Amino acid sequence: MNHVLAPTITVLPGNTAGRVIVTGSHGGLYPGHLVLAAKARAAIFNDAGIGRDSSGIAALQLLQERGKAAAAVAHTSARIGDTDDMMSAGIISTVNAFAVACGVTPGMRCLDAVALFESAPPGATEIVAAPHESRVAWTCERQCRAVILVDSASLVTAKDVGAIIITGSHGGLIGGDPKKALRADGFAAIFNDAGIGKNDAGITRLPALDDRGIAAFTVAASSARIGDARSTLSDGLISRVNKTAEVLGARVGQSASDVCMRWAQAR
Repeated sequence: MNHVLAPTITVLPGNTAGRVIVTGSHGGLYPGHLVLAAKARAAIFNDAGIGRDSSGIAALQLLQERGKAAAAVAHTSARIGDTDDMMSAGIISTVNAFAVACGVTPGMRCLDAVALFESAPPGATEIVAAPHESRVAWTCERQCRAVILVDSASLVTAKDVGAIIITGSHGGLIGGDPKKALRADGFAAIFNDAGIGKNDAGITRLPALDDRGIAAFTVAASSARIGDARSTLSDGLISRVNKTAEVLGARVGQSASDVCMRWAQAR
């Protein structure tokens, strides 16, 4: 078997060089850079609803530029964050030119695409600099609560307890595990809904965070670029809220920036 299953692209085994990575992560730029850093042969992502500026599949062009085949499965065909579902039910929605050269086309089963990618040309193999992913504090007038912007939820730390955590990540549970909904007990957490997708997979963190008393909502993939926390905050329109967030006044259709500012200023 010359492929690796990775529910999240941020956690990979050490033996990825020359292998095909099948990841439950969205196909944004940062996941694409991680594929390059892993020296993988090819990769398949979840298209995360494709979304604003086609951010959910931006990795495909990045990998094309490095001579690597890449594809994404439709978010409606397989649950985001779930590689088992990708392999059993995923249908390819988007491909780059090197994928086409391997015989992979939209409408093909993910399982069949993996088999074709295992003999794909390796593309560029030189060492790639570690990709940059932003983690910055955000401030506003009359601020009473910390606000942190992280392009990936993998950057959340124990220091973020009690903070409003605004992410560029999808709102789906990794491998369906509620324990992985958020690494710290923040006051609130905001995600991209990744098009919501099959079995509402793109919003499954929300009820899991309710169980921990953490307010959470997602922004529509069509409104904000997935993988970009700044876009989540500045562009995002709320698509789903959990019960805790609803009690605190968050509503579908509101702007993420308005709600986050109100929470940041609340005593």
